[in-house]
Order: sequence, then structure tokens, then C-alpha cells
Amino acid sequence: MAVFSFALDWIRNSAMKNPFYQFALIRNYARAVGWTAAIRLRFYDLLVRAHVRKTRPVQIKLKNAKHMLFMRMGTSDREVLGQIFIEEEYQPIALSGPQAIIDLGANVGYSSAYFLSKYPNASVLAVEPDPANHAVCVSNLAAFGTRGRVLLGAAWPEISKLALNRGAWRDGRDWTTQVELASGEGTVSAPVEAYDMPTLIRLSGFTEIDLLKIDIEKSEIELFSRNTELWLPSIRNLCIELHGPDCEAVFFRALSDYSYDLSQSNELTVCRNLRPRQ
Repeated sequence: MAVFSFALDWIRNSAMKNPFYQFALIRNYARAVGWTAAIRLRFYDLLVRAHVRKTRPVQIKLKNAKHMLFMRMGTSDREVLGQIFIEEEYQPIALSGPQAIIDLGANVGYSSAYFLSKYPNASVLAVEPDPANHAVCVSNLAAFGTRGRVLLGAAWPEISKLALNRGAWRDGRDWTTQVELASGEGTVSAPVEAYDMPTLIRLSGFTEIDLLKIDIEKSEIELFSRNTELWLPSIRNLCIELHGPDCEAVFFRALSDYSYDLSQSNELTVCRNLRPRQ
């Protein structure tokens, strides 16, 4: 087994050093984001592999993003950017002229920037509880003006006070930060403002939401466990990353009184044309 593992690592490392492999990788990137961005991204990847990291975020222009985006090297920013702009996991969610989008768990704003770039008449309310991610999100959406609003906080069934927990689940990285009631190990002292969904819908400036995107690291269990009748009728389309069978059970139970068109896009569960059953 040890010999097999060593051989596999040797093959992988040899492939990484192969210039033909590198060119093929850049070419795959370029199909989505353009050659200039693809070369820069691969250069940053190699710097991180060599343990050379910049302390300040770098800026990069992608062909499927209207404005330049900030990326922190050596963080999960790179992986999130790859999922959204290279793999284009939101591409199958084709909407006709959406106006109102809410992005729960906006992280550094890549999904919001993708939607704002793809739908020029849309406005996005991006909600992110982590202050460091929130600051980058503000920078990434600033060029969109009033179309992109960023709120420091989290979605919860009720208005409340929460706290960040960076190590309760998975690896504690930038994209796995959770919110929880203000107690327990790993929480930080600064509270997180929790907003209920009716409040977030009101803050969006719309009465109906064309797309609700949710990636809130297991907090969907809380969000869909109660009070959903107060806001789900206002949602037309929904895409969510469900983090395990327990999250799936709570989510689909909350949608049991609704009809919708169900599909998958990578890790996303997509519910289109959401409407209450007669």
C-alpha cells in the first residue's frame, strides 16, 4: 500500500512538472475566464504550491466577470473562484431577466459578482457573517454601485445575536466558517447580527425574490426548521448547497407543501419555479 501511494504521488508530481500538462490546464481555464486570467491564475497556483504567498489580495480580470475581482492567495478564495467562474456551477440556473437576488453566505462576493455580471438588470443583497470575508466582498461588489449591497450578518429563523465558529465543522477555512448561538468552543467575542428572512427580503427592496442562493455551512438546518411559511412564498427560484443528509431532510421537509422543478449542478441543489401547492 505504501509503495502504491508513493508511486501515485510520484506520478502526480511528475505530471505537475510536465509543461504539456501545464498548458492543457491553462487552456481549460482559458475557455471560461480568458487566456490572460488563466495564465495569471496558474501562476498564483504555483506560487502557493511553492509556499510563496502575498499578504495583500491580488486583482484579476475574468472574461465572465464585468469588473476586476480581489483574491487572497493561499485561502479558499481560489477554490471558490474556480467553482464559480471556471467550472461555472451557476451556469445551468438560467433565469429570464431576474431583478431581485439574495446571496446568503456570500463569502467574498464571487457568486454575487457572477450574478450581477450575467444579469445586468438584477440587484443583489449579499449577506456574509465573517468580517474578513465581508470586507473583501465589499471591495468586489463596489464597482457594481447600488446594484450590489453587502450586509454583515447571517440569516436565521429569528432576529437574534450569533457568534462565529471557525472550527466546529470541516477544516475551519475561510469558506467553512459557521454561525451559532453565542456559546461553545471556537466562538469569537464579537457578535454576529442575525436577520430573519422577512427582514432580508424587505432590505432587498423587493417583495418577491427571483433567486435565493444559500451556502451557509449547515445553518440551513436552522433556517428551514421553522417560520418558513413567513417567507418561502416570496421566493421564485432557489439554489442551495446542502451539507449532509440531516440538512437535506430538513430542507425537503420545509418544501413539502411546494411544487418546483428539481435539478443538481455540482454541489448545488436547484429548485426552480417554486410555488405553493394548491
